[in-house]
Amino acid sequence: MLTDAQCRNATCPPDKKRERLTDSAGLYLEISPAGSKRWLQKIYRDGKETRLALGSYLFDAS
Repeated sequence: MLTDAQCRNATCPPDKKRERLTDSAGLYLEISPAGSKRWLQKIYRDGKETRLALGSYLFDAS
């Protein structure tokens, strides 16, 4: 299971289009080279894999 610290500190290597950190049951955090982070869920419909965007990962340091 991903922790808040892992999500907060995650970065995308400069040579990759995106980095993905998996959690469980198809849930993962996708990090772009620009630093944006969003939650996605892998789902299967009619035998085909698709992704469901759940929202952005936002960190509030206050």
